[in-house]
Amino acid sequence: MAWGWLDRKQTESSEWTGFLEKGVRLEGKLETSGTLRIDSAMKGTITSEGMLILGEHAQVEGEIVGNCVVILGRFTGTIRAKRRVEIHPKAIVSAEVHTPCLVIEPGSVFDGECHLPRLSEATKAVAISIHSIAQATPNPGPSSPAQLSPTQ
Repeated sequence: MAWGWLDRKQTESSEWTGFLEKGVRLEGKLETSGTLRIDSAMKGTITSEGMLILGEHAQVEGEIVGNCVVILGRFTGTIRAKRRVEIHPKAIVSAEVHTPCLVIEPGSVFDGECHLPRLSEATKAVAISIHSIAQATPNPGPSSPAQLSPTQ
């Protein structure tokens, strides 16, 4: 659900820091402590302690360092999220993602790598290359799981 992040506002920081609407272009570094929604074009680094939402009109290129990242638009670059990254339907993401939880919903496009953090010193980090182009319309036949192949 594209607005599922609203249901979690009780457990996460619900303080809105701001919005960047369509028509705004930003280049550089952006830091935020609360929830921020971007629906504009941006190139650079975003650091977020709260929730970062890249809206349907977002076209972001660069690096995201944050807690929880929700993508509904376009992103190219690197994401380092402490809690989770969600890629919603119609989102297009080409990135290297470092997070303990990656959610890729049907109808989205993800081309990149997912790096899961180490659970302990005895375990080795896992990197999974994923190339997925999902149909925006449901397939009437049974769906097949994405092909995942661990990389070393």
